[in-house]
Amino acid sequence: MVISHHIDSEELEEKVLHSLTKTPLDNKEQYIFKYDANALVPKYEIPIQSLDEELVYRYMSEGLALDGNPKLNLASFVNTELSPVQRRLVEDSLVKNLADNDEYPSLIDLQQRCITILSNLWHAPKTTDPVTGKLNVNSIGVATTGSSEAVMLGGLLMKKRWTERRKKEGKSTENPNIIMASCVQVALEKFARYFDVENRLVSISESLEHMTDVNKIKENVDENTIGIFVILGSTFTGAFDNVELISKTLDEIQEETGFDVPIHVDGASGGFVAPFVYPHLKWDFAVSRVVSINTSGHKFGLTSAGLGWIVWRDSLLVPQSLRFSLDYLGGVEETFGLNFSRPGFPVILQYFNFLTLGREGYTKIYNSCLQNARLLSEFLEETGYFEILSVIHKKIKTQEERDMLFTGHFDHKMHVSDSTTNEEYYPGLPVVAFRFSDQIRTDYPEIPQRIISTLLRNQGFIVPNYHLPPDEEEKQLLRVVVRDSVTLNLLEQLMQSIVKNTELLLSACLTVKDMIKHQEETSDDEKRELVYKIFLSIASNGTEDAREASILFKSKERTDGKSTRTVC
Repeated sequence: MVISHHIDSEELEEKVLHSLTKTPLDNKEQYIFKYDANALVPKYEIPIQSLDEELVYRYMSEGLALDGNPKLNLASFVNTELSPVQRRLVEDSLVKNLADNDEYPSLIDLQQRCITILSNLWHAPKTTDPVTGKLNVNSIGVATTGSSEAVMLGGLLMKKRWTERRKKEGKSTENPNIIMASCVQVALEKFARYFDVENRLVSISESLEHMTDVNKIKENVDENTIGIFVILGSTFTGAFDNVELISKTLDEIQEETGFDVPIHVDGASGGFVAPFVYPHLKWDFAVSRVVSINTSGHKFGLTSAGLGWIVWRDSLLVPQSLRFSLDYLGGVEETFGLNFSRPGFPVILQYFNFLTLGREGYTKIYNSCLQNARLLSEFLEETGYFEILSVIHKKIKTQEERDMLFTGHFDHKMHVSDSTTNEEYYPGLPVVAFRFSDQIRTDYPEIPQRIISTLLRNQGFIVPNYHLPPDEEEKQLLRVVVRDSVTLNLLEQLMQSIVKNTELLLSACLTVKDMIKHQEETSDDEKRELVYKIFLSIASNGTEDAREASILFKSKERTDGKSTRTVC
């Protein structure tokens, strides 16, 4: 019998439970919870009676235990580990509100310290105090709830400054546009849609490691262009846009047309990685056209989720029209973020990380991440089953090319000695983007690459399979983000699983091909039998002989001649 109707499992559970005899319980029962056997927990309405918090905790913990293991979530850039000391710090500050300047002045001071640290890390211009002679940065920034809010602010300020300039010139402020590559994270596209800015997507180029095709920028710039979003760490392949090259292209455009286009760098991940492992890469405020940079503290900044940062190279870039002075909660606060009340403990964690890790710690962590990412890349290439589209494992061939990529000449007295070893390779995040090799795609076109992702998920590893942007959407990629929690031990297990699952699929495919190579026509029943054999072949590591599979299948037939098929 073919079951075609839809079963509402909750409704059916309620019906069956209602008919069962209940376990007698009193109001202060210590042995079992009423929701352990007698009743379903309210899911969509608040319950009438109060419940014991320990019992509710137990119930919720059971449900949350079904989530994936964060350590094995190799799809995410977000940090998933906190040390016991960090957890203590979080617990001590869990209820502090980052919007309450008057009540938590120390918290607000830590936020400003973090902004100044990032400003210095990103080579913000310095001025000399005429009295003390001390060098100071005149940058301004704010903590956000993530890079998404930070990107909104970066785009919003570019739009506001463009609007004010156009008004002064007596020109129309209609139809603003912004330029970004088709590989941007969706938050950047959200900015254009939410704030009524035309989104001019520039195609990505395979020759530029699937990043912004710089040659396409000129044809998209006009007098209504408010700025360009540049990516330091693509979520697809981990590659970096060449910020310096894009800036030089914009210089040429300004010289030819007079259009002055500012750059906002989306350094959600790369903003923390690049300063420590690519110290001679010019991508930040050392590029004069860069007006603002965002990053995610909760990614490679190694805090818990919920923290982003945005810094502008100079406080004068933030128009007064976007600043608000509020007499709020007992004190006067100047604010220009999109949010108000939000947890303050991620900011505390960020400052804690700056102090405890320092340049040495961050450098060694990211060196380790890149080293493990290169190991995975070269391992996968050596198998012959995969090709790698990320670039961090590819050595730069000539000193001339290296000099063209790493043009920064900064004071590196504070950099640790091994911080430049990664500049022997092309820059990028510790990300491995890979797909089936040409030979596998040619010899085994029947195997969907996404099944690798499915099989790995069954073993606990979350490794996404996805398409590149529309310019190259025929290419599907598997991607592993090698965070600091991806140790060599864990990586070894992942590599073994990838090879085992790939060889399992290849063997299963050969088995199926052998079964059908002599068949000219296949009936519906034979197709169903073939599907069964495929599952059997996969379940048996591809070693089950086709003849034995057929015998096993036929042994399940009913005596009346009608067959039934069960779940494998």
